[in-house]
Amino acid sequence: MKAIKGIPRPPRSMQKLLSPEFVAKAGSAELSELVMGEPLIAAKVLSTVNAPLYGLQKPVTGIGQAVTFLGMNTVRSLCLQYMLAEAFKPKLAEAQRCFDAIWQASAIASELCVRLGKALNLPDMGNLSTQVVLSFVGQLAAASLIPASRLEQWHHQDRLQRACTEQELLGLNASEIGSLLMKSWDLPEGLIDEVRGVGRQLVTPFMVTDRARAPRFALAYLCARLGERFALGELDSLEGYDPALDIAADTHHLRASLAHPALARLDQALAAPELQAALDQMMGRTTAEA
Repeated sequence: MKAIKGIPRPPRSMQKLLSPEFVAKAGSAELSELVMGEPLIAAKVLSTVNAPLYGLQKPVTGIGQAVTFLGMNTVRSLCLQYMLAEAFKPKLAEAQRCFDAIWQASAIASELCVRLGKALNLPDMGNLSTQVVLSFVGQLAAASLIPASRLEQWHHQDRLQRACTEQELLGLNASEIGSLLMKSWDLPEGLIDEVRGVGRQLVTPFMVTDRARAPRFALAYLCARLGERFALGELDSLEGYDPALDIAADTHHLRASLAHPALARLDQALAAPELQAALDQMMGRTTAEA
């Protein structure tokens, strides 16, 4: 707690953005009003929306328009990422490269979650994509606290190895550090519990996971790991990817969780051409290059 005290708080508007009432009831007008109260964040969101990444046919000049073209969940995730960025501003070049990769991983993971969740008809996708973005808060905090000499090595380890390194250097793994940090920011306890549940898929057997929340936890955790692999260049396509055959140490418990009936069509959703096309755009690749 003493260590994370030095991490600045995000803008106060983030608390409203993440409040259960706002998530449940807010539309594009309410989201626009909230974000326009943070001009710098609004400018960054609009800049991102108009970048080649999203391939829009004409310029977007307002948050409401962005919601029309991209959907509420995608725009809300973008807003959340830029609000979080206000709390994490590294000073060293080595740390900046690490942070850039984490931000890219969170963006890819969030977009994957929105698209896969929709394909699988999972409920409450707005909350789930938000939880995916927030599951990276602990990694951002860990990257702020780990000595610069160990940062590059830590960043290229798999999630299980990183958890061990975090435990060694900081006393807690990133998922638990993220929960403490979000609690200090006064975020809703229920939201923190959900984000913690996503992170704990690393070490939690399916048989002791809450069955009602198991599909959501599993999908969110899978998207977070895939986002990291794409951001680090360890994966450049989902073609032929089968999570049931992914024998990495950090997906050990995930493989059992993915057998849940609610995720029965996950293989087809991962193989969808439109999902790969979206990934190519997010990675800055043209169709010809892909």
